[in-house]
Amino acid sequence: MHESSVPYFSQWETPGMTLPVLAEGSLALLSDPLWRHSGAVTIEEYACWAVNICGMACLKMILAARGEIHPTLELARACTVYGGYVVNEIEGSIKGLIYAPFVRFVSERFGLGAETMTNVETSAIPELLSKRRFFIASVHSAIRWPEREPPAKGGHLVLVTSASQETIRFHNPSGHDGASQADVTLPLAVFDRFFANRGISVEA
Repeated sequence: MHESSVPYFSQWETPGMTLPVLAEGSLALLSDPLWRHSGAVTIEEYACWAVNICGMACLKMILAARGEIHPTLELARACTVYGGYVVNEIEGSIKGLIYAPFVRFVSERFGLGAETMTNVETSAIPELLSKRRFFIASVHSAIRWPEREPPAKGGHLVLVTSASQETIRFHNPSGHDGASQADVTLPLAVFDRFFANRGISVEA
């Protein structure tokens, strides 16, 4: 498979922040020098949101593929209005991405045809991509280390850009190095160990 024409964006403004975040949690993001590019008002707002916006990073890549660049936090705020995220100010928690409101949001705001998909067999992803250009897949974030056995499936979103009967290729918003970020190509059987059999198909 040749490289995709889809621009890559990390969910952190500095793509190399993954390992510090894994070590220290969101506090590590308080030292991200590029945080302002996210559209956050304060670095604290950025640190709170960035660990939750893999879905917005996927959307940013989809929109960038058609020539539009939107700051990730601006997308997150707009999606929250639709109910795509539920923010608890008291606990300081953010729940999401919630698929159905996200589908409404991207349809109304960007004219993207999107559909929530459940019970998706990994082997069916090539067929899905023949109908719609992208598939935002729910995987375990440990997919950045495909040789490891994940503790569970799902909880993190990656942008699948192509798939064949043997392999699948995707952009991972929280990859920790070049090889685990853009145009990651894995055998379908490996992807299957991390994939929660659900996601969102998107037609740009």
